[in-house]
Amino acid sequence: MRKLMCAVVAGVLAMPVGAAPLCDDLGFAGLLAKCNRGETIKLTLASGQALGEDVQLQSGAYYKLEVTADGSAELAIEGPGFFRAIWMNEIVINKIEIRPMAIDSIEFDKAGTAELSFIAIKPGRHVIRIPGSTGDAQSITVSIQ
Repeated sequence: MRKLMCAVVAGVLAMPVGAAPLCDDLGFAGLLAKCNRGETIKLTLASGQALGEDVQLQSGAYYKLEVTADGSAELAIEGPGFFRAIWMNEIVINKIEIRPMAIDSIEFDKAGTAELSFIAIKPGRHVIRIPGSTGDAQSITVSIQ
């Protein structure tokens, strides 16, 4: 386990400049350290509105995904491929922290915000979309390098 963690940390430290913040010392928090965090990804669930923009993530970096529903309709996001390509730290809903093993989707019956924090792990292109929708604006592609 220690060798694996060292390899992951070494991979994070070897990332190209601009891909994600670099850390000289990850400190006690390890991969969850503030210096290892990428920008927050924001998605909006609103009837007739675009979900968000495609994003590119660095494997080994820590991110937050903020999903906000305006309550205009019952809407969800799904992305089983994406959710299996990350290590989920927690989901926060109304200041309640949930630490799941895995998820397939999140559904909003009314207005609200869910914040997911995670570490990107498995490289590839993954889609997050509104289930049952076919429009390009109703999905985003998350590329993990």
